[in-house]
Amino acid sequence: MELKSRKDVPEELTWDLSSIYAAEEEMYADVDKLKRLSEHMVQTYKGNLNTPQTINACLDDLRELHHLLTLTSHYCDLAVSVDYYDTYNQERNEKLSRLASEISSALSFIDSELTAQDESLLLEAIDAATDNKHYLLDILRSKPHLLHPETERALAALSQTLYAPYQLYNMAKLADMKFPAFTANGKEYPLGYSLFEDDYEYEKNTEIRRNAFAAFSRKICEYENVTAAAYNTQVQTEKTMSTLRSFDSVFDSLLFHQKVSRELYNRQIDLITEKLAPHMRRYARLLKKIHGLDKMTFADLKIAVDPEYDPKVTIEESKAYIEKGLAILGEDYVEMIQTAYRDRWVDFAQNAGKSTGGFCASPYGKNSFILLSWNNRMADVFTLAHELGHAGHFKSCNSAQSIFDTNVSTYFVEAPSTMNELLMAHYLLKTNPDPRFRRWVLSCMVSNTYYHNFVTHLMEAAYQREVYKIVDEGGSVNSETLNRLMKETLQKFWGNDVEISDDAAHTWMRQPHYYMGLYSYTYSAGLTIATQACKRIQKEGQPAVDDWKKVLAAGSTLDPAGLAQLAGVDITTDAPLLDTIDYIGEMIAEIEHLTEIL
Repeated sequence: MELKSRKDVPEELTWDLSSIYAAEEEMYADVDKLKRLSEHMVQTYKGNLNTPQTINACLDDLRELHHLLTLTSHYCDLAVSVDYYDTYNQERNEKLSRLASEISSALSFIDSELTAQDESLLLEAIDAATDNKHYLLDILRSKPHLLHPETERALAALSQTLYAPYQLYNMAKLADMKFPAFTANGKEYPLGYSLFEDDYEYEKNTEIRRNAFAAFSRKICEYENVTAAAYNTQVQTEKTMSTLRSFDSVFDSLLFHQKVSRELYNRQIDLITEKLAPHMRRYARLLKKIHGLDKMTFADLKIAVDPEYDPKVTIEESKAYIEKGLAILGEDYVEMIQTAYRDRWVDFAQNAGKSTGGFCASPYGKNSFILLSWNNRMADVFTLAHELGHAGHFKSCNSAQSIFDTNVSTYFVEAPSTMNELLMAHYLLKTNPDPRFRRWVLSCMVSNTYYHNFVTHLMEAAYQREVYKIVDEGGSVNSETLNRLMKETLQKFWGNDVEISDDAAHTWMRQPHYYMGLYSYTYSAGLTIATQACKRIQKEGQPAVDDWKKVLAAGSTLDPAGLAQLAGVDITTDAPLLDTIDYIGEMIAEIEHLTEIL
């Protein structure tokens, strides 16, 4: 069945952007406010940021400007994300992006002038500040890496252009790629990006699953050169910026804003690649045995241990699962979940031109907006619980903190989302003692939560690290190089237990995270923290829950190590990651045992 056009999707399956602005005219009224506020700030503060009082007054206005930019940009960008075929929304979003670049350029003097001031003056401003404290602390931290004011102004004016590789990637993927139908078992099946990633990858019928993967790979391969060119432009830009800002390496530049060291970054990739691989190879062998496969291929890795037992779940039925599963987080959290369903925070629809995967956007001062494509699978329940984890996190920190203090490090940001997946699984385990049910829940944890974050995204991160090594040494990448790097990365992890074909090598083309710096590895980092904090909750109960809620409210007032410490997890050592890997191995061993006795 072909995907519907956006205009044909039932309204109840879509999110309601009117909670940001009831009408487009209201958005444009805020655009006018943005222009006036920006002009006022230039006239009032440029050349005058020389007293603690003036500095804080300027930053007070900057917070309001950031708030207006957040609302207007989300309103426009979210409309594009659900329908890349809608040219009106695309043009409107482009206009706002240009305005944002102009404003950023005009106001670039703020950071430049603050950086030029003596540290003693900034410390006085910090002492006098309330909501601006951490912004000023970050200015002090950034001093060695800011450029001449005119250079900063020019770079800010070019910000829309600097984001072009990501836009080109999305247009090629979501607007230009038209997938032909494929044939399996003598029958024709429709194909699309979301149809493949949300449906056929999990298909229990081997011929349908493998033929879908082959057809999908043939189509995306047609775009490998333009996609590689966009990606190479992205990484070359990042390398140039790191050099301009006097970082020793592009890695140091990209990790700077995450507030973590290269040691933590490399540890995550190296230990998982070495220590988790043997467990996951056992899991692959188990899947091959259960399904009677002639061989294990990359296309087979997401099939369920017990597909006949995997229940179909409607959107309405998912509410009970999620409310009960996350009830341990408190009545206020459950109320947020109920509101999300009732007030249409979630875009469940499957339609042509819609972004793939899932995400949660949380504009400051408004509710969250969650995008996914509902396929009536239990995997969708876990995905929604995951995105509601982001919603709950930013509902808490947006309410408790200044807008300046909600820019949570990506190293930590996936912890609240993956925590929700774990809480859901632990709830399910308590509801039914039946061995087959237990095996199904454990396999959901391994094949959804841990596979997605500790394998899929970790392999992307390992591949990405090799790309940046080439770029750091002055080289560039093309489709041939990228295919080779991805294939070698997958082969190193899976060994001889999984056949890695040339089609599998094209997996690098499917991930938008590569246009967001060093993001892919943070899924496993966040899940490591979540696993350890969840084990505390299972053992200690309410005190651990209370600590976790303090973490959610802290926003970016603490760095990742500080946030983890508040949750009772010490990420400065290997112990949490090694324990989490052992935990995954224990689950796989139990799944093997339960398979033997069933």
